[in-house]
Amino acid sequence: MADPRLRVALIGCGLISLYHLRAWTAAGAEIVAVCDTDRTKAETRAREFGVSRVYSNAIDMFTHGGFDVVDIAASVGAHAPMARLAADFGVHIMVQKPMCATVAEARGLVADVGDRVRFMVHENYRFRPHYMTVRRWVDEGRIGRIRHVAISCRGSGLCEREGTVPFLIERQPYLKWFPRNLVFETMIHHLDILLCLVGPLRVVAARLGRLAEGLPGEDTAAILMEGEDGLIATADGSLCAPGYPPLHGDRLEVVGTQGTIVMELNRIFIVGREADTVEEVDLPGRYQECFDTAIQAFITGLRDGTPFETDRLVNLKTLELMESVYRAAGVEVDQ
Repeated sequence: MADPRLRVALIGCGLISLYHLRAWTAAGAEIVAVCDTDRTKAETRAREFGVSRVYSNAIDMFTHGGFDVVDIAASVGAHAPMARLAADFGVHIMVQKPMCATVAEARGLVADVGDRVRFMVHENYRFRPHYMTVRRWVDEGRIGRIRHVAISCRGSGLCEREGTVPFLIERQPYLKWFPRNLVFETMIHHLDILLCLVGPLRVVAARLGRLAEGLPGEDTAAILMEGEDGLIATADGSLCAPGYPPLHGDRLEVVGTQGTIVMELNRIFIVGREADTVEEVDLPGRYQECFDTAIQAFITGLRDGTPFETDRLVNLKTLELMESVYRAAGVEVDQ
């Protein structure tokens, strides 16, 4: 690229776009344009970040051009058409997770884009500071070879609230009609973390439940998986767990040949060595950090020509694992 300062356009100006735009700004990129079918949302973000070009039609934005990268932070249904449009215009792609609604759609998108442009999925859990700590400890060999791993999440976001709708419905109104919830929307992150830590996994069994009333998507799940050399992995969660915060918290246990790492919400320690290994992370205070790190990783890969850790082919594996959970639970998946 001739211009040493990366030029970025954003599609989708909802809640999550705020963190994306902060990250691009912190990385020194120039935000050239923003686009949303709701022009009011686009104008709001443009004012916040001093962006002069505002669009409600992405084709107009691409036609006017002047940017190297598009960050697609729109709803999942827009991911594939916007990514194809970007590839047709020779613009590199970052797209919010999940890449597509189904594996079949994602495979088609990957094939259509090919190697015409660079293509990364914004799967930011790998870059959250507490998970980064666990990954660093594993890489340092503190627990030896991983033999078993278990991950869980709990939140009360779909519990009833007197006088108003549940927290997550207020925050994400589309959950009122969306047919897949916990695994597709939230635990896809946890499945990606497991793949990152232990490599390929196969779903052995899964059960999905609905504790909240009147919603089509599952809010509770239990998943059993197996990996190489007899490794067993489990993942479970609930968004309807009274007493927990509205935004879910996570627990991860990684059992190795020489020790066991536990990540309990914001605390990470080695079992039996708590006194000299405990680290605590200010999760609310460092929430922006995973967006900053993910976008910096994209910029570095683009600049140096190196692979993205969450490349579209990597994310395809995560989508395949996620979709196999639904099949194992007896839920039909669109082809």
